[in-house]
Amino acid sequence: MPQPSARTAVQSLSASLIREVANTAMGREGVLPFWFGESDQPTPGFIREAAMASLQQGETFYSQNLGRPWLREGIASYLSQLHHRPFTAEQIGVTGSGISALMLAMQLLLSPGDKVVAVTPLWPNLVEIPRVLSAHVERVPLQITDQGWQLDLQRLLDTLTPDTRLLLINSPNNPTGWTIADDEQRIVLEHCRKHGIWILADDVYERLVYRSGLDSAPSFLARKEDDDLIIGVNSFSKAWCMTGWRTGWLTIPAALADDLAKLVEYNTSCVPEFVQRGAMAAIQQGEPYVEQLRQQLGAQRQLMVEGLTAIDGVTLPYADGAMYAFFRIDGFNDSLALARALLNEVGLGLAPGRAFGEEGEGWLRWCYATSPVRLQEGLQRLDDFVRRQR
Repeated sequence: MPQPSARTAVQSLSASLIREVANTAMGREGVLPFWFGESDQPTPGFIREAAMASLQQGETFYSQNLGRPWLREGIASYLSQLHHRPFTAEQIGVTGSGISALMLAMQLLLSPGDKVVAVTPLWPNLVEIPRVLSAHVERVPLQITDQGWQLDLQRLLDTLTPDTRLLLINSPNNPTGWTIADDEQRIVLEHCRKHGIWILADDVYERLVYRSGLDSAPSFLARKEDDDLIIGVNSFSKAWCMTGWRTGWLTIPAALADDLAKLVEYNTSCVPEFVQRGAMAAIQQGEPYVEQLRQQLGAQRQLMVEGLTAIDGVTLPYADGAMYAFFRIDGFNDSLALARALLNEVGLGLAPGRAFGEEGEGWLRWCYATSPVRLQEGLQRLDDFVRRQR
């Protein structure tokens, strides 16, 4: 009798090593957890109040597949102001989380056997989704130079051959914090236009950028022309501290809207209206909060840079986006073993670099979106651990 089993493509997926480490110690007394990409701040009150008012009014019914028209229009207006070019509600689809947006986008575009190119190291969900759909991924690793993390532009262009279906770029990048430069973005877009390659731009961290003079990272959407093969993915999770709300959006060519609506119907049907009310409050009232959060994260980032580089043997390449320190310690090459040792010996919970691909082996990711007091305690624990090993 055949044994129950999933299809081969699912069996071959890599389980999340971030979860593997975290699941062993979540709730354990004395552990300082920095493993997830999540702020320790609750969602701002004005967002929660909008959702609570919606529930009080009984807005608990199904909504449109792509989101309420008022929220789609609100997101389009937000993007228009942010990127200084017009967007319309017909280009917006509201989704039940950023990860759902990524899955939907790739369901729209990918067929079995398609070639996907990804700039890595990268959040594992991004490179595993194509494998769920039986596509295959070719990786183009970032390089470390005296200036920090850098894109190997020529290698990327050489990999983006005419048989490529999709390019995945997450900028600012999780886990490294690398942010694509304007000129690199222009060259990549021109190359993809020439060869008819879709670009899936993961802009989830676009507001968390610390480059002087920027309130948003460079986005392919800012360069988008009407017939460009570009899909933008975003989420309310990071810039508005709404991780638990599971709400995001897609910016698509309007011609894809009907097909996207079908896919949403067969995945999640719609996003709850009270959640959409909270998202609308974030879009309409959230700019002062986003700026305050970015200032806080910038200070916490500086604290981490100073603290980590003061520890013997630590390498921390420069990066100017997201909310992570991606670093390594001389003499430790197995990131999973190191993450487990830090957890068990000093109660420090970090994500192993191997979770983000082979390029991340030997590295650790530390989310610094938490209070300076907790960060200082974590840095002291890391220093204590390193001193014991020397």
